[in-house]
Amino acid sequence: MVSTLDEQRAHGGPGTHDVTNQAPPLTPYDASDDAPLLEGLRREGAGWAEEDLRRLGRQAGSAQAQEWADLANRHEPELRTHDRYGNRVDEVEFHPSWHHLMRTAIGEGLAASPWADDRPGAHVVRSAGGLVWGHTEAGHGCPTSMTYAAVPALRRQPELAKVYEPLLTSREYDPVLREPTEKRGLLAGMGMTEKQGGSDVRTNTTAATPTAEPGVYTLRGHKWFTSAPMCDVFLVLAQATGGLSCFLVPRVLPDGTRNTFRIQRLKDKLGNRSNASSEPEFDGTVAWLVGPEGQGVKTIIEMVNCTRLDCVMMSAALMRKSLVEAGHHARHRSAFGARLVDQPLMRNVLADLALESEAATTLTLRLAGAADRAIRGDEGEAAFRRIATAVGKYWVTKRGPAFTAEALECLGGNGYVEDSGMPRHYREAPLLSIWEGSGNVNALDVLRALSREPGTAEALFGELALARGADARLDAAVTRLRTGLSEASPTTARRLVEQMALTLQASLLVRHAPPAVADAFCATRLGGDWGHAFGTLPESAGLDAIVERALPGDAG
Repeated sequence: MVSTLDEQRAHGGPGTHDVTNQAPPLTPYDASDDAPLLEGLRREGAGWAEEDLRRLGRQAGSAQAQEWADLANRHEPELRTHDRYGNRVDEVEFHPSWHHLMRTAIGEGLAASPWADDRPGAHVVRSAGGLVWGHTEAGHGCPTSMTYAAVPALRRQPELAKVYEPLLTSREYDPVLREPTEKRGLLAGMGMTEKQGGSDVRTNTTAATPTAEPGVYTLRGHKWFTSAPMCDVFLVLAQATGGLSCFLVPRVLPDGTRNTFRIQRLKDKLGNRSNASSEPEFDGTVAWLVGPEGQGVKTIIEMVNCTRLDCVMMSAALMRKSLVEAGHHARHRSAFGARLVDQPLMRNVLADLALESEAATTLTLRLAGAADRAIRGDEGEAAFRRIATAVGKYWVTKRGPAFTAEALECLGGNGYVEDSGMPRHYREAPLLSIWEGSGNVNALDVLRALSREPGTAEALFGELALARGADARLDAAVTRLRTGLSEASPTTARRLVEQMALTLQASLLVRHAPPAVADAFCATRLGGDWGHAFGTLPESAGLDAIVERALPGDAG
């Protein structure tokens, strides 16, 4: 006779469904428990926000916020083109969890509110908040990023900025589609790319026709990749008589009627599933000119600089989140007689990932500090920001996919199932390299800055000089970089920008990170004592110090 499960247990036999050797849930945890993040926050003049950042970190790591992230991606946005009566409405419906995430992000100042904050470091605080709140999910970071970036572009047309900026900088989330000035807060998107050109926006065919009212045009055309179509206003590029120009397109016109914004379809994307990305069609769509005719790229470039910084920030946040997940699993999973975290080779992998994560976080905060000071009139920081943001955008976002794949592998088969959350991180990672200009676009933009804006090279080498003499490998890398700049060409642009990024990251770590971190980074990324995959640090690397610095307090 077969005994029952209880009888088997009573006689010492195993239960077939007993769960052993599995990591407990990570949540709740503190997403701000990250030494490089907090050190960078203080260093870049924003230590006054540390208490709020820690509060946000606890919220980001809460079971509730993590559930919102999961549900917002499992229940994807749906396009509703018509109402029940056949009227065109072009609305996108979201799961309630999306709205919870958006409400928190905007309420915490992660959209455009820093533009209304005079305190030095306000823009650093926003980036640090993104690094923390990014532990939830990345999709809703798209509309908050574009809303943040729209403000400096809109300021090219002061009369429009006077109307819309107070609403864009509001900390109130108001998702109902209605006349903008009747709302408590606004979201902004942008529509630049078209199917025939992509990043080559000067080939845009959307046409802008002036009306009898000065500054008011009508648009006709089809945009190819416009994310967050539920936003209230959009900055759009179109061809006017004077050339490619920038326009403000509201979804609802001042008289309360719907502007023509026909959403043809939502993109079926690899990742970023919680966020809707669309193909809108303009046909007699009313738009207001922003900046002079023919200066559309010049007008919107400030928007691009802001969103590129956010690409760096979100890649760094994704790295950190993936590392925390991998470290948590390794602390609780045992194999071959020891916890994974105590196995020498796993410790090497985690330490290597930790170096990459700290370098990305430290660079993000340095770029945010440069942006904050440039906005306040520091010309030297503006030059550094111009080149370093493009460099960071190229390199940090390129490292994301390989990083998340390695972190996922730390969980083994457990990381390959959707319940772990790791597949979502892995699918998300490539987007950040593509959005706001793919790798080639950013690498060539660095060359363009070097050739057309000589002050950018001077600013970069001025930054590197701050670490001169501290590490021989770094000094040698700076010398190689100077030689590389003199031989730069489009063919070798990626190689040059990679060298610039690694040298810049190394200089920051030599100045600000513990010796074990700085030494291991310089030995591997600059000195060549490294393999081709993560987990190939040399025997001499201080693995214990690196890993213990990287892993947060264990909630499990």
